[in-house]
Amino acid sequence: MGTPEYVRFFEDMAIDDVPLVGGKNASLGEMFQKLSAQGVRVPHGFAITAAAYRHMLDEAGAWGRLHAELDDIDPADVAALARKAKRAREIVYGAGLPDDLAAAILDGYRALQREYGEEVSLAVRSSATAEDLPTASFAGQQDSYLNIKGEQSLLDTCRRCFASLFTDRAIHYRIDQGFDHFKVSLSIGVMKMVRSDIASSGVMFSLDTESGFRDTVFITGAYGLGENVVQGAVDPDEFYVHKPTYLAGCRTVLRRLRGDKAVKMILVDGETKNTTRNIPTPKADRTRFCLTDTDVLELAGYACSIEAHYGRPMDIEWAKDGLDGKLYIVQARPETVASQHSVTALETYVLEGKGEIITEGRSVGERIASGAARRVENLTQLAAFKPGEVLIADTTTPDWEPVMKTAAAIVTNRGGRTCHASIIARELGIPAVVGTGDATTSVPDGQVVTVSCAEGDTGRVYEGAVGFHVDHTEVGDLARPRTQIMLNLGNPDLAFKTSFLPNDGVGLARMEFIISEYIRVHPLALLHPEKVDDPDARQTIDQLTQGYTNGSAFFVERLSEGIGTIAAAFWPKPVVVRMSDFKSNEYASLIGGQSFEPSESNPMIGFRGASRYAHPAYAEGFALECRAMQRVRDDMGLTNVILMLPFVRRIAEADLVLQTMAELGLRRGENGLKVYAMCEIPNNVILIDEFAKRFDGFSIGSNDLTQLTLGVDRDSEIVAFDYDERDEGVKEMIRLAVDGCRRNGIHSGLCGQAPSDYPDMADFLVRIGIDSMSLNPDTVVKTTRQVLELERQLVPAP
Repeated sequence: MGTPEYVRFFEDMAIDDVPLVGGKNASLGEMFQKLSAQGVRVPHGFAITAAAYRHMLDEAGAWGRLHAELDDIDPADVAALARKAKRAREIVYGAGLPDDLAAAILDGYRALQREYGEEVSLAVRSSATAEDLPTASFAGQQDSYLNIKGEQSLLDTCRRCFASLFTDRAIHYRIDQGFDHFKVSLSIGVMKMVRSDIASSGVMFSLDTESGFRDTVFITGAYGLGENVVQGAVDPDEFYVHKPTYLAGCRTVLRRLRGDKAVKMILVDGETKNTTRNIPTPKADRTRFCLTDTDVLELAGYACSIEAHYGRPMDIEWAKDGLDGKLYIVQARPETVASQHSVTALETYVLEGKGEIITEGRSVGERIASGAARRVENLTQLAAFKPGEVLIADTTTPDWEPVMKTAAAIVTNRGGRTCHASIIARELGIPAVVGTGDATTSVPDGQVVTVSCAEGDTGRVYEGAVGFHVDHTEVGDLARPRTQIMLNLGNPDLAFKTSFLPNDGVGLARMEFIISEYIRVHPLALLHPEKVDDPDARQTIDQLTQGYTNGSAFFVERLSEGIGTIAAAFWPKPVVVRMSDFKSNEYASLIGGQSFEPSESNPMIGFRGASRYAHPAYAEGFALECRAMQRVRDDMGLTNVILMLPFVRRIAEADLVLQTMAELGLRRGENGLKVYAMCEIPNNVILIDEFAKRFDGFSIGSNDLTQLTLGVDRDSEIVAFDYDERDEGVKEMIRLAVDGCRRNGIHSGLCGQAPSDYPDMADFLVRIGIDSMSLNPDTVVKTTRQVLELERQLVPAP
């Protein structure tokens, strides 16, 4: 099998062999040796060592010529760097392979042929060797080659792979990272190629790449070879799996987002050399996910095993073989950006205004930047790019990195959140909006734009310079007050990031946001599309539900994944989920809604909340909500979800809705299910002892309680001056509710706007002994400090 110094098989190397075989090969060997028994599948192969690289250049006497090209190189002179890099590659390629090295490589190739068959095709992949790899990813710096067959083709590919140590991007990256070109060598991995060209492939991380949230596996994938996902040539599918519940035995995908996957990279038939090309993805494939749930969960298990073995968050490449149908891990390295986030120093970018939205895509970086847009269509135009401009491109490649590092922001037509542009943007700390589809045609060249990635998963490009500021918050030394400080949250896109705020859970997760933003269709219109009068609405419903069994499956999956994401972000802390509280006019504004909703003169106190749930006009819709919540708690295992009923007017109504929920599989007390009610109607306070027999807690909705106590319609501008949560009558109602909860041994909380807006209301709530208050995220730290100080005054230190 060749001279051990030059060729070493995966089973004979491990992570300690980085100086000999580089990070990529050392990791493949480590996993092949130590994780195969846990089911992690790695293709077999061997490494051509760094010693082989040095031996090749020694035999050719090439070192002096390389020094002449690379010593004193100026990374800022892009044109000169390109010339010198080209000559360096020519020197390495021209060195040729010494006979003993070529023989060792061919011996390794023949061993793989004996194992996999004469026609085995190979992947030939670079693996740089340098110290401190956990803090330098070397992502995409050297070249890899696929579908290599035949001895001469393999040997020539190895020469080209060695030469790729001196690509423009690799030279620039080493200078930026402070690595000496001559202390970095190249090892080559030669392994059985996974035939993902006829299946799918992608990248996964054992944490959320945007927020640094550690309890999730984030998987991206598309059809064909993985290069498209890595380089951003496609908008991939995205999947999340919650690690704690997965490891506890729950096998459900937490969340998914279907990507466009417009093209797929395949191998060209009939060629023996490294030839690939992109072809359009069939429409039927684009409308479905590239992985089954079973595949996603298998990959999540791999990610958990790999992370546990290495003891740190990992960046992992996977591929599915279209011939044997199996999933393989083809690379794993430490994640080097999101895992470095401080969890105590919070930095929040806040947009101060709005502008006209020019284009939208997936957000990367949670930041905001403004600058003149510069459209770049090819490498020759990079020289004209000025520092501080916003780079607008179809997609980016590693060759663009010297310019990308000077950009204020990056916007691309294609790509997902694990593509090259996204990875580099995170490393550089700049915002990127990827996968817009139309940035190069819709964003005017030279116009000042604002790129915002601070509004959730959707990144937006606004016309002009929109103002913004950055909030810096240090929370590492913040104690927990006796009064629980919880959060109001409805947007799943913000859940992982928001979970880093000091909190005791979520006091109000609004179902309405998910229905209006992620589902958009009236529940009954999904169940009965034939009753929708508007033909445009019916067409939109058909488009939204493509790839789902039916409309109800679409509703249940989308709602459960939205709520599940919030519950997972705060696990195992309590997350109080309010069942839908749209008013009839708001329901009517959903797609297809006008065909199912009555017209009310005052919907604020009309057909809303609990009155809808068992009513024949909405009972089927409530059943869908209950199915979604049952999926969150029972299938996803997120039993930290507490359900809350809004606007429960009467005791009989409470009994009817609770019975309906029980019949739909959500029985209070079963599987630890707690059910709260909103306390927002004077009758809830007056009859609190009776209501308390039916619920595990009350959450005071100060907005509606104020409205109904004072008789003021909070939607009416004419009487808005009379609306005041701090009115003595309203405060007395709140005090009576808190006393009633304490008397009955159930939880008391408040989830209205008042304590977020008025510090004196927070003081009042602490003084009357409320158990929790739920605040908007932007006021949590300030109010927590205020509550701690008040509690200290109320109960002085001994």
